[in-house]
Amino acid sequence: MKLDGFGLFVDDMGVMVRFYRDVLGFEIREEENTSNVFLEKDGTLFLLYRKSDFEKMTSRSFSYCRGLNGHFEIALSVENYRAVDEAFDRVIRAGAKEVMKPITEPWGQRTCYIADPEGNLVEIGSFVKE
Repeated sequence: MKLDGFGLFVDDMGVMVRFYRDVLGFEIREEENTSNVFLEKDGTLFLLYRKSDFEKMTSRSFSYCRGLNGHFEIALSVENYRAVDEAFDRVIRAGAKEVMKPITEPWGQRTCYIADPEGNLVEIGSFVKE
């Protein structure tokens, strides 16, 4: 099997599409108000599924995380340490939720965490000092 992409189940499709498209720079392949929205980032397919539509399609209900959650993260890399700080400031100004300000970890990565509008964690980091 080959990894084709990954998906995220969402409550508010429009809000989530605008966040990933306008704040994080994912390319959208569909209208923002469909049941399944295909976005792409650096050649990786990223799918957003409306929870209610997925439950209707599968004829079952599921449990979902609410609020800030740590079940997984989406990791984005930038070119260097300075770009980590700049990206963090930019996405916070654009409406991302602050989780952890940029720090340099003992293993040499400069990293920070934000959350999308539904509380999913997004890491922005780099191992390159300059």
